[in-house]
Amino acid sequence: MTLGIVYHMPFWRGPDGTLFELEGSFARYVDSLAPYFDEVSLCVPVLRQPSGEGTAIRSRNVTLAPLPVFDGPVQFYPRLASVLPRLLRWGRRIDLLHCRVPSPAAVFAFAIARLFDRPAFVLVVGDLRALLPSMPYRGIKRGLWRAYTEFEERNVQWMADHALTFANGRALAAKHSRAGRPVIETTTTTIGDRDIANRPDSCAGRPVRALTVSRIDPRKGLRVLPHVVRLLVDAGIDVTLDIVGPTVGRPGQDERTAILDEASGRGVGDRIALSGAVPLDRLLPMYGRYDLFVLPTLPGEGIPRVLLEAMSAGLPIVTTRVAGIPGLVTHEANGLLVEQPTAEAVAGEMLRIVRDTSLRRGLIAQGYATARAFTLEAQAARMMEKVSSGLHVALRHPAIVPVA
Repeated sequence: MTLGIVYHMPFWRGPDGTLFELEGSFARYVDSLAPYFDEVSLCVPVLRQPSGEGTAIRSRNVTLAPLPVFDGPVQFYPRLASVLPRLLRWGRRIDLLHCRVPSPAAVFAFAIARLFDRPAFVLVVGDLRALLPSMPYRGIKRGLWRAYTEFEERNVQWMADHALTFANGRALAAKHSRAGRPVIETTTTTIGDRDIANRPDSCAGRPVRALTVSRIDPRKGLRVLPHVVRLLVDAGIDVTLDIVGPTVGRPGQDERTAILDEASGRGVGDRIALSGAVPLDRLLPMYGRYDLFVLPTLPGEGIPRVLLEAMSAGLPIVTTRVAGIPGLVTHEANGLLVEQPTAEAVAGEMLRIVRDTSLRRGLIAQGYATARAFTLEAQAARMMEKVSSGLHVALRHPAIVPVA
């Protein structure tokens, strides 16, 4: 059986034929599903030249069905006339379609799958409508983005109404469920069984090394972090903060500049570093160099996969009670939640972690337990059981496909 997956994450092929994905989280997801199929065909943008190091696809049964490169809907829709024939040819040869949404090409691939009577399942990983308040656009651009958001929201709901659908977190599952067609809650992850660490609590050392892993764009709430560091220093905590992640477009460049300017203005420029994108295979071991994790994200997320990555590395976390996060993080059990990501609220919870050894070690222990429950292997097995029974398709045993 051939599984076709459509998504917007770019890939490229190395000199030896190895497939690489830019960020890594999608590559690991593909590898987790590959053992259940004879072939996994990725209908994704394909770069002609490598973009950084990337993360390699390890499974030998993954192939590419190239789309033109696009960063978002502005680049995708002018190419639609050339994309549709490719999607039609691809839709004929796959046996089962999987759409990760929101994603510009997904609704067209889904319509083609229905035309050819192919079964399909959908994974909703984000909420465009919830992102609207944090988008930096003004005037005509804001109006156009709002119109596109409503168009894409309708597309996602149409797919959810006509396919077996999973959603990343409780909030997205509730949003897209309808009477008689419930959406299945899941949790996207990047960690495997081998990624769960076992290291001692390191937060009692100095300086306290804080970590944020996130794309740099206005939707992630990162601009508050220089003020957070300032408040911690004023409270007597010797703290540094590394922000790791790619800058996303012009809004991301503006956000990066604003973070650095804010850090300089508050006198903590020497304590905050923005390290850029790091491939997932190098990123996961990096977590072990830090003492705590902070993510002051805004609405629009499902469940950020970086929270499980931090838990698996033994880092106590502070994050926001938004979207699907409360479905993963229970306050004062496996993490600390703030209602609003203000500097005072975030700094206050980070201060609790640093000063309260008993609380901190309890968060670390429960974080490890949570990470073990949501590994790639466990999540793929649960999802594929639902796909097999819900769509009446026969899947392979996961041990059959070899992984390099």
